[in-house]
Amino acid sequence: MSSEKEVKPKSASGAFSASDSKWRESTSQYLKEISELSLLLTSIESVKNLPKLESRRAELEALASANDLWDSPDNAQIVTSELSRAESEIKVLRQLRNRVEELPLLFDLAIGENDQDAFNEAIKEVGQVERDISALEIQTLLNGEYDHRDALITIRSEAGGIDAADWAEMVMRMYLRFCEIKGYQVQVLETSYAEEAGIKSSTFKVSGSYAYGTLSVEQGTHRLVRISPFDSANRRHTSFAGVEVVPVVEKSDAIEIDEKDIRIDVYRSSGPGGQGVNTTDSAVRITHIATGIVVSCQNERSQLQNKATAMAVLQSKLLERRHAQEQAKIDSLKGESSGSWGNQIRSYVLHPYQMVKDHRTDFETGNTQSVLDGDLAGFVDAGIRWRRVRGAQ
Repeated sequence: MSSEKEVKPKSASGAFSASDSKWRESTSQYLKEISELSLLLTSIESVKNLPKLESRRAELEALASANDLWDSPDNAQIVTSELSRAESEIKVLRQLRNRVEELPLLFDLAIGENDQDAFNEAIKEVGQVERDISALEIQTLLNGEYDHRDALITIRSEAGGIDAADWAEMVMRMYLRFCEIKGYQVQVLETSYAEEAGIKSSTFKVSGSYAYGTLSVEQGTHRLVRISPFDSANRRHTSFAGVEVVPVVEKSDAIEIDEKDIRIDVYRSSGPGGQGVNTTDSAVRITHIATGIVVSCQNERSQLQNKATAMAVLQSKLLERRHAQEQAKIDSLKGESSGSWGNQIRSYVLHPYQMVKDHRTDFETGNTQSVLDGDLAGFVDAGIRWRRVRGAQ
């Protein structure tokens, strides 16, 4: 497919000329690409099953307009959420189809008016439509049970001491920047700061279309190799940070938690360096005794709010645990060994050379700073495709 570039098919007088072979060549090239984009979009429409999607939307609209809808708030939430997703998907598909069909007209208009700037704008639109269709193609691979949901991400420092805590904070910043670039909304629920630098752990909620399906491929251990800023001898250190991604629980999941199965501790919220940021014991830590899962929340103003948020996080982690156990049974029947979330998935090397490489997909780049600034699209897309291929084997 094309990349954005300026083509100047002008005659000697500075205007377009139908007899100019360069003009004919470039126009033919872009019309061919537009045809390929149209075919790709048709295949995506087929996978998405647009007629079925529109039929389902009509059913949901009828349910949503029922007078007794809100007699059951839980059911109403399910209906309205699914309706919103269906409307959004239909809107995206229709808008992309309209843009693809308008592309040849943009070229015709530019040529008819001898407008070089309009011609270049048409070229840019081809590139943008190509990127948008590619993003939608990736989304068609996100068809897991929870892929459409919001995500909860927990980042922990692992082996490596002070460097690992600092690296965990760098990883957190990397994902916060990625979410900003993607247009996702982020709510930091809890951060436990290390004594000297960095963080011990942090949990944040990511809200957006297919947030869980997109970010779930980032789950695993991330390894950093660099000259340690905390080593007076300037030696090279290796440190590790773990990334855990779970789907946000919905009321329909019905994860029941008995009060006798948990231990609740309250404490004062704190910021970097242990500075108190609250004068009451409003932060909440919940331990699920049977599984050993521990969750915390300190971002809300009251203990009651923090408890409710922490319980929601615990439900999400128990839901993912149940899903993982079910998947493990399936994998055992297939004779496969599925790794835990702690397996190393990616290396970030800052010394003696610059490289970020994913060990599952072999996707890599030498632009380490860009990656640390949140440019993860290439890694995420490659991870989603890898997961699809692996699941089909």
